[in-house]
Parts: sequence; structure tokens; C-alpha cells
Amino acid sequence: MNRIQGLVDLVFNEIPPVYLIIGSTVVFFGMGLLAFFVRSKAAQRPISPVRIILPPVFMSSGLLMFLFTQFQVPKTQVIEAMVVGLLFSTILIATTNFEHKDGKLFVKRSKAFIFILAGLLVFRLVAKLILSSSIDVGELAGMFFILAFSMIIPWRIGMLVKYKRLKKREGLSVR
Repeated sequence: MNRIQGLVDLVFNEIPPVYLIIGSTVVFFGMGLLAFFVRSKAAQRPISPVRIILPPVFMSSGLLMFLFTQFQVPKTQVIEAMVVGLLFSTILIATTNFEHKDGKLFVKRSKAFIFILAGLLVFRLVAKLILSSSIDVGELAGMFFILAFSMIIPWRIGMLVKYKRLKKREGLSVR
């Protein structure tokens, strides 16, 4: 653990914050594109409760970042990030729907998804540029993780509820 903390300290002490901001923005845009393509491919396969639940489970490993002081966020900022994440999740819940094909349920392709994803990317970029002048880069990373996690949990719960309702309404067995 001390070695990892030493590496984190080295990165945050030796690399100027502007480079960390630029690098994390480039990585975030790359991840956004990857999310778009993964979501597009996923729409071609039937959805299941496991496929709905796994993304937040995998994402929860990111909570380990808060073991390091650079990423720790004050309680007030945790609450702010959670509220913003919850607000964004309502958009995702409202625009995520399913369709019934051949006795299976699929996530319905939404034209709004690309605009929502692009809007989130732009929001994050603008917020990062504004907030990076007053909040440390690591702390900002922690806040954006909290925002994303607070968005994905309710969204996936909403998806699961919609999924089970549709399965029941269509008379399909719920696994």
C-alpha cells in the first residue's frame, strides 16, 4: 500500500496540474467514445438482470481511490456531487427503454443517448475547467467519480425495475 501511495504522491507532486487535467480529459473523452460503442453493441444482445447489475458492481472497485489522500473529498462536496449524479440519472432512467423481440428483451436504441452522452462529456469538461482553479485535481477526480457512481446506481436500479415490469407484463419468466 505504501508503494502505491508513493506512486500517487509522485504523480501528483511531479506532474503539473494542467497536464493532469488535460490527460484526464483526453482519457475521459476516450472512455466516452468507448461507452458509446459498447452501449451500441450491447443493444444487439438480450438484456438480463445480471447485465444490468454488473456495471455498477465493476465500477465500485473505483471506490478504492478514496484510500489515497489526494482523492478524498470533503463531505459537502460529496453531497453536491451525489445530488448532481442523481439529477443526471433521472434523464438516463427516462430515456432507457426495452423492446420485446423473439421472447427476449433488448435495450431499445435511443437517439437521445448520444446527445445525453455528449452533454455529459461537455458538462464534465466545462465543470473541470471551472473547478480546477479552486479544487485540487485529485479531489476533482474523486468528485467526478462520486457523480458518476451516484448516476449509475439509480439508473441501473431504474433499468432493473423497468425490466422486471416489462417481463411481468409480457408474461415472460423473470430470471
